[in-house]
Amino acid sequence: MDPLRVALAHIRLLVLDADGVLTDGAIYWSDRGEAGLAFHVRDGWGIRRLIEAGFLLAVISGRRSEALAGRVQALGISHLHQAVEDKGATLANLQASLECGVMETAALGDDEPDLSLFSRAAVRLAVADAHPSLLQAADYVTRASGGRGAVREVADLLLAARSPA
Repeated sequence: MDPLRVALAHIRLLVLDADGVLTDGAIYWSDRGEAGLAFHVRDGWGIRRLIEAGFLLAVISGRRSEALAGRVQALGISHLHQAVEDKGATLANLQASLECGVMETAALGDDEPDLSLFSRAAVRLAVADAHPSLLQAADYVTRASGGRGAVREVADLLLAARSPA
């Protein structure tokens, strides 16, 4: 059996970065500040399916964004951590509070700050357009770019891993 599928079958917690994963990384800025972010509807559908299937989801972002907070709330993701400097430490605290170990955690990222998430995850996932450091460290690289269906691709993989082969 495929080792990635075996590892995915044990996952209970999926941790997502925001900028460059849930979005394409573009920040729309006006003279009044952040004007908005774009999210892909297919990613949202994949997240909803994971929540319905009993997965735990968390978003850990290095930036603070009201647009992100609104999207996360609308999707029903109960764990949002923003303006995080040490994503790995935040993930360790979250894992402890959820009683969810490293072997039950997958992380999806796009840039160097997400490497600390990888250190706390059994399955390390990178979006197609991730920084080379993440591409090299990843167990799986999505075909889709960040903000363009990569989260949905991961959701489909996780759901398929729970299904009989």
